[in-house]
Amino acid sequence: MKLINEKGKLFGLINVVDLLVLLMVAAVAVILAGKFFGDRAAEVVSAKEDYWFEVEVIGANPRYYNEVDRIDLKGTGLIAGNSFQDATIEDWWYEDYMQSTTDAEGNVHWVVDEVRKSVIFLIKGQVAKNSPTPTVANQEVRVGRTFTVKTLTTEINGTIRYAQFGEYTGTGSGQ
Repeated sequence: MKLINEKGKLFGLINVVDLLVLLMVAAVAVILAGKFFGDRAAEVVSAKEDYWFEVEVIGANPRYYNEVDRIDLKGTGLIAGNSFQDATIEDWWYEDYMQSTTDAEGNVHWVVDEVRKSVIFLIKGQVAKNSPTPTVANQEVRVGRTFTVKTLTTEINGTIRYAQFGEYTGTGSGQ
């Protein structure tokens, strides 16, 4: 049996030029799949670890924190777009909201606001182990960044004030 017959077919089955075109198309498909799905595949395959962070909604008005009381968000999963993320609200609590005032002599004093409170959400997520850019719900999780706490019933912006890989050691009264 000849490698290429008189009609130019490899092993008598396929034309050599057609085979080269098919190999080129397959190579392009593999490269594109790697570009589009490579990061996702690495996420699925890589080991995960717990990532804890606190999001503070500073000076929330009573309408909001009374609603948080009513719906009790403990155990609620975070969502982004149309899908649940690998993160849940583990706890939440209130802290006094401090406001600055100035007296008649021009001295600044901090006083507790009797109406507004700061609401703190403790969130536990799963991220790739040793991730240089931990993300939850397509948002980077770093202290000082704004984070949108979005569930089926709630969506509010806060500021990340604490973040830690591994076990939660905590900063607030929600421990």
